[in-house]
Amino acid sequence: MRGGILTTPRPVPGRLIPVAGGAVVLLIALPIFIIAGWRVSGWALGAVLWAGIQALNFLVARMRSRTSSLAAAGVQGFTLFFKAIALVVVLAAVAATDAHLAVAAALTYALAYTFELGLSLVAYFGAGE
Repeated sequence: MRGGILTTPRPVPGRLIPVAGGAVVLLIALPIFIIAGWRVSGWALGAVLWAGIQALNFLVARMRSRTSSLAAAGVQGFTLFFKAIALVVVLAAVAATDAHLAVAAALTYALAYTFELGLSLVAYFGAGE
């Protein structure tokens, strides 16, 4: 029986290129915000949220390398839940006072995250067996 692309085990690729790609998207978005006359505070909030999530990812990766696999799985699951909830709480709090700022921040974060995710998938599935 042949294994498909989703059943073939692969090593976890490095995170440097996807994170750098997300940072490049943020850098490209800044002049677009400025030229279009949009509020730079929306870009800044999205960039800070994205950088905060990256810092949390870095800390969890460091902790995961020092603990057993069962403990690491628990920490990883909690972190995934915590990141999503924290992001929603911050954006909801901002939306309660300024909806346009929250939308700009959410779009900025989503663009950087989506590009980072795409690069991660290319690195994972594009890696040789």
